[in-house]
Amino acid sequence: MSSTSPTDLARRLSVTGVFTALVCIATISFTIYVPSTRGYFNIGETMVYTAALLFGPLVGAFAGGVGSMLADVFLCYYYYAPATLVIKALEGFLAGFLSRKGQAFVKSHTRREWRIFTIEIGILVGILISLIGFLYYSGFVELYSGIVSIENPTSTFFIPVEFWFGIGILSIIIITVLALISEPEFSLTVIACIFGGLLMVFGYFLYEQLFLGVFALAEVPVNIGQMTIGVIVAAPIVRIIKQALPQLKSYNHVKYFLRIKIETATWKSSRRNIGGSSLQKSWVQTRRSYPWTVSWL
Repeated sequence: MSSTSPTDLARRLSVTGVFTALVCIATISFTIYVPSTRGYFNIGETMVYTAALLFGPLVGAFAGGVGSMLADVFLCYYYYAPATLVIKALEGFLAGFLSRKGQAFVKSHTRREWRIFTIEIGILVGILISLIGFLYYSGFVELYSGIVSIENPTSTFFIPVEFWFGIGILSIIIITVLALISEPEFSLTVIACIFGGLLMVFGYFLYEQLFLGVFALAEVPVNIGQMTIGVIVAAPIVRIIKQALPQLKSYNHVKYFLRIKIETATWKSSRRNIGGSSLQKSWVQTRRSYPWTVSWL
């Protein structure tokens, strides 16, 4: 039995292509140049995490790696492109992998424990946003947009310190409210994004320190800022999409095809060895043990 039909493959490729483009567009649409490392702050993590959380590690890896690499090329940060391909691919893969494989860990803790943990994570994220914004993004800032102009600043404006404190408090409120009204899987979503983001931070630190010869430590808080913004934006988006399209919760091809094969084998065995009411009973029991899942893509 073939594990992938042409239609399934076409749908997977379509979604992967769409999210690769979305990652690239999100990355180039809003950037802030970081002179000390010749890098830049961007909001591409929002789409990297969204792709990984909705469609799994493979889509997250390809869209994150290729989409972000293309953004580096388009923005003339070509010296980052090879590292970005690997680092962002690993980031998307890890976020998608943890969001899928962590379900057993979620079930081992109570809903109350997950709520408390998520609120604590929200407080940490809010503090990080306030602190990084206060230290690195307050005052006069040059904003670049690859959509408008790659070389010249789109605008220069003043960002007061209070703005970042307000964003930090708002982030805490959003995560706390979502933690109180959401299932424990929301906490797993946040954790998966954070671990993927920390891998990204560490990867760029090594690349800048070992290969570019720049002050790599200066971009650590910048990349942490990218990660936190990505979590704040992607987690609610994924929750809303999964509520609107519940079939996405079952997007797991390995289990899907494994269950089909188990049901098919059991059905054939039942046809050879038993008949009548016993056949029907065996089929019902098999269906309960290996329920069908919806194949999205």
